[in-house]
Amino acid sequence: MKYKSSTIKNKWKKTQWLLKDTYFQKYVPHTLPFNQKNLSAMLNDYTSVFFKPTDGSGGKNIIRIRKIDSGYQSQLNTTKTSYSTTAQLYRDLNRFAGSRSYLLQKGIQLAKSNAKPFDIRVMVQKTRQGDWVSTALFTKVGNPNKVATNYNQGGTIGTFSKTMHGANFSSTFTSQLELELKRLGVAVGKNFDRHYKGFHELGLDVAVDSKGKPWILEVNTRPQIYPLKASIDKSLYNKILSYGKHYGRFK
Repeated sequence: MKYKSSTIKNKWKKTQWLLKDTYFQKYVPHTLPFNQKNLSAMLNDYTSVFFKPTDGSGGKNIIRIRKIDSGYQSQLNTTKTSYSTTAQLYRDLNRFAGSRSYLLQKGIQLAKSNAKPFDIRVMVQKTRQGDWVSTALFTKVGNPNKVATNYNQGGTIGTFSKTMHGANFSSTFTSQLELELKRLGVAVGKNFDRHYKGFHELGLDVAVDSKGKPWILEVNTRPQIYPLKASIDKSLYNKILSYGKHYGRFK
């Protein structure tokens, strides 16, 4: 059986779907299409801004821009470059983008678990009856020297409760957040269904800031779960597969 779940690559389109619904507005970091005017405006308002491809995946080609005393610093993977003006920075980013479309997103100061930044993946899947269920929560714990937490950027997969404990969040708070994220996942599924047909699974990438507030960084319509296969406890991996069989997810 062939995998059948709709795929939408355009991150800007998916962001706009969420922003049309007031429920999600407090969860979505300020995001704008990349151009010179938007770059200046974002750097005016925030100390860090992410520059990411509209159709990217796996954390590739994401550049973090930070304000520093002498101007701005960009970081791609582990390479840092400094600029004294936004005009210089824009010229370089524009050259890097080429003909590809990019977005600018307000940088969220990620909470750290045992000194490593992390974000959370909320896996949402449809049952055979067509109801959305949040089936799995796990964390992507980043390499502190990299820009993205993704597995293929040197990140590791962690369990939700252990990662939250390592970030000094209480078990009561962790349980409340887990409930909130599962509800959020189901709500995103219903929102996406209103805009496009044929979704059977989604993967929300959620950042938690140092105060514990969740932010939806993006919604993946073709979420990868292969890193879970390598974990010692395969129960999450197997659970996702058991829900995914009816729409052709076998790995």
